[in-house]
Amino acid sequence: MALTGRLGLLAALGALVVGFVLPSWLGVWAVLGTLALGVAVDLALAGSVRELRFIRSGASSVRLGETAEVTLTVANHGRRVRGALRDAWPPSAGAHEDRHVLELPSGERRRFVTRLTPTRRGDRPAHRVTVRSLGPLGLAARQGSHVVPWSVRVLPPFHSRKHLPSRLARLQQLDGRNAMLIRGQGTEFDSLREYVIGDDVRSIDWRATARASDVMVRTWRPERDRHVVLVLDTGRVSAGRVGDAPRLDAAMDAALLLAVLASKAGDRVDLLCYDRQVRAAVTGSSAGELLPSLVNAMAPIEPSLVETDSRGMVAEVLRRTRRRSLVVLLTGLDAAPMEEGLLPVLTSLTSRHQVVIASVADPRVAEMARARGDAEAVYDAAAAEKTLAERRQVTARLGRHDIQVVDATPEDLPPALADRYLALKAAGKL
Repeated sequence: MALTGRLGLLAALGALVVGFVLPSWLGVWAVLGTLALGVAVDLALAGSVRELRFIRSGASSVRLGETAEVTLTVANHGRRVRGALRDAWPPSAGAHEDRHVLELPSGERRRFVTRLTPTRRGDRPAHRVTVRSLGPLGLAARQGSHVVPWSVRVLPPFHSRKHLPSRLARLQQLDGRNAMLIRGQGTEFDSLREYVIGDDVRSIDWRATARASDVMVRTWRPERDRHVVLVLDTGRVSAGRVGDAPRLDAAMDAALLLAVLASKAGDRVDLLCYDRQVRAAVTGSSAGELLPSLVNAMAPIEPSLVETDSRGMVAEVLRRTRRRSLVVLLTGLDAAPMEEGLLPVLTSLTSRHQVVIASVADPRVAEMARARGDAEAVYDAAAAEKTLAERRQVTARLGRHDIQVVDATPEDLPPALADRYLALKAAGKL
């Protein structure tokens, strides 16, 4: 049951009547009785909210920052219902116009559309549908809540998609479609052509030369069907915020760009999200299914406020990956976690795979390092310089283990990581 503002207004008028016309207990009970009778009439004649049936339809997924629509269909199997309806969602779902006027005769249906613009990744479940059915006098209403299950999965936005066309053009040049010649380990035969001055004599195909009227050389292209393993560290270091988003979101964006680029190159891409256990994994997806599989696996992942089990993570990668692969580990470059956790166990990984570590750098640290002016700014600059020096030291130590490091801001990390992948392909290291 719910009481309306109209009842409060009538109660105020009744108080005036008691005060000026019937200043006695008789007047008080007369006003209260009248109001109570009006409430009883409204509750008796209001349409039942229990006779309503609800069905949801519409979007089940949406990219972060975009808008989706979810439709709620209400069917009335009882008396006429007149009142209001609220389709409640959690605040992070970004529901617009979730309150609706309800006018539903018996035996009919109405549709109500709620527009959602989510502000966070993950699954956003609908909460409750609350209906308030007013009586004919508008003094009181029947009210009830109904659970109507529905969930909208908010996917990573993939802002780095804008860098894909330029990297695909470089990939086309790289893999031989524009007659790019490449020699070295990790390449495969493409075609034959006539020798020109400057060609490596080791590329000469003597059998083809014997059958032709000119010297013939072999051309090479990067080997396809290589294996790329993307490892997202979802532990404590991924929870640090850079700007308005955690580091994990920037790492996801970089991983998506690299995954799509590698799949276009004919490579097989797998994903592993790990902190102290496997949080998500994508394996064996075809090129057409890869991007939907990745964004759906990443969407509900949130940083865990625990230290990552580096030994367990490396063991899981080795267990899942038998052939030599490119392992891209998206994690932090903080000195203490790296020296105590990852560095001691990296040898077992680098002995079998090509390893690249990608890390999200905070542009605010570089700004602080350049700041001057007062004592506080100088102290901030000293702290920032110390942080940058530690990251450079960690990068140098990783380089001695033949590990390549990509350390860039959230906006620059995706294209920088894609460029490093293309450079490895050009050098024949994949």
